Amino acid sequence: MAGRAQPLLAGGVAALVGFASSFTVVLAGFRAVGASDAQAASGLLALCVACGLAAAWLGWRHRIPMSVAWSTPGAALLVATGPPPGGWPVAVGAFLVAGLLIVAAGLFPPLGRAVAAIPKPVAGAMLAGVLLPLCTAPFRALVELPTVAGPVVVGWLLLHRFARRWAVPGALLVAVAAIALTAPPAGLTGVTLIPSVTLTAPAWNASALVGLALPLFLVTMAAQNVPGMAVLVGYGYRPPFGAALRATGLASLLAAPAGGHGVNLAAITAALAASPDAHPDPERRWIASVTAGIGLALLGLGAGVATALVAVAPPILIEAVAGLALLGALGTALASAVAEPATREAAVVTFVVTASGVTLIGVGGAFWGLVAGCLMLLLFHRRRPAEPASPTAPESAAPAAPSEPAESAAPTESAAPTEPAAPAEPAATAAPERPTRDRRSGAVPVDRTPQHH
Repeated sequence: MAGRAQPLLAGGVAALVGFASSFTVVLAGFRAVGASDAQAASGLLALCVACGLAAAWLGWRHRIPMSVAWSTPGAALLVATGPPPGGWPVAVGAFLVAGLLIVAAGLFPPLGRAVAAIPKPVAGAMLAGVLLPLCTAPFRALVELPTVAGPVVVGWLLLHRFARRWAVPGALLVAVAAIALTAPPAGLTGVTLIPSVTLTAPAWNASALVGLALPLFLVTMAAQNVPGMAVLVGYGYRPPFGAALRATGLASLLAAPAGGHGVNLAAITAALAASPDAHPDPERRWIASVTAGIGLALLGLGAGVATALVAVAPPILIEAVAGLALLGALGTALASAVAEPATREAAVVTFVVTASGVTLIGVGGAFWGLVAGCLMLLLFHRRRPAEPASPTAPESAAPAAPSEPAESAAPTESAAPTEPAAPAEPAATAAPERPTRDRRSGAVPVDRTPQHH
């Protein structure tokens, strides 16, 4: 009985941690691009249901723990971008276009490969620039509201030290208590606590397509979908990337008219469902991801309560909780951006332009940061002379997987203890009597010089 209950419990924990850790980021993003409280609650509900359906379908169909979450970096991008010309309907139109691009990446592999080919330092720097404004919020809140924000930050620090997985949910509970003590008695009067679906007719303009839809697609792919696949590969699974993109892209399209900004593969909650903690048998761990999806869909029923709390709270306090949830993601993105000395200047330019929040011809800083970084690489990158292959250097045997960012779980937490530090895609399993295949795939190190295709 304990073995059967283990994946159910792991899935429930993943759903709870995922929802509590970053719904404040999502609501802050919706409000930043012009959503009303009812529209924000509808968007959060739509995301929960869409994520739940996609996770349940992918897990049941492929028998792989493919966890699904909303795009937390995408929500941070909404905060950094601000209201587009045309307001909330134009933002909904951008959500639809971003979902279409994800479906296209699943249908046409070259498009997915093109996104993955964006230089890792530039992609990491763009994400870091998007996250920076929110990550400074906890410290601004300490100055503006020390008596309210202080306990939130202290609670996060203590839990981060002793129970890291629960650091952000714990900080959220402290924030809720602070809101309850400081909010006016009539703050929730007339507020509808039961969420309802509020459909919005989309609108489009060129600046929103370039400045919001395209960056939303890029950060969702580079900061969520690709690392989410890497986590699964690191645990020995071979997930179908195209099928995952098609399913999450369709879920994004369904959620967009109700206000959902993006559905994607999870990374850290993927580790919660794919690790041995979910079940000793890898073939039974898919139950955990399906359970997490169902749990997240049910938690969506609390979207009205969550939105009401956010509505009566000081905006800086909500941004502070969101910033605490994104500190780990910011650290990962910065480390990825400056890891290579040859591309460091281009990454710094990307980071500075993105973080500046500049808007040119109606297009936000995330797009211009990406353009500036790529131009720096093209203008100043010099090819280094090829070095002779070393007989003991297996770099070309298996490409390293992208580093894991934060997402809708607790981005500040580290993944499960058993997660590989840098998961690499495993090669096809070969029979013992055919060692040549193992040498070519790079799956098993050998003493002889590795053969390369």
